[in-house]
Amino acid sequence: MDEPLEIKSITESGVEEALHKADHYRLLNEPEQAESICLDVLAVRPDEAKATVTLILALTDQFGRDGGRAIPAAKKRVDELKDEFARCYYTGLVCERQARAQLHRGLARNFAYEGFREAMGWYEKAEGLRGPGNDDPVLRWNSCLRTIRRERLQPRDDGPEHALE
Repeated sequence: MDEPLEIKSITESGVEEALHKADHYRLLNEPEQAESICLDVLAVRPDEAKATVTLILALTDQFGRDGGRAIPAAKKRVDELKDEFARCYYTGLVCERQARAQLHRGLARNFAYEGFREAMGWYEKAEGLRGPGNDDPVLRWNSCLRTIRRERLQPRDDGPEHALE
């Protein structure tokens, strides 16, 4: 009978090259490979912020094609970020990419609207925490608004309230 297989550890000296490879695999639209590499880096350097951010991005790259598995994993990793700006910004990014996945899967458009609006709220928080010259939250906020307008997304119309009898 075969022995159980175990994950192998990368070396500390290989971390920087591994991070470069993770970025490369994201560009090649292979987010599962980037995710795996980031997990290997985090096993060696648990507080490596670049690995955590790249992992978040790789997980969000999988939204819409993984049956929702990556959403809680991405949110968990965002919570691990030490920097408040980064937590706000990447929470917004997770919300935005989840909304885009909903929109592309043809789910109820009002859920996508709500996701974009939630993302925009997080981007506004991040905007108040940003450093000089960092317009990333503004760029993302504008992108969300343009998508809402282009797709003519609307909030949910819950209709009239009915009294319980």
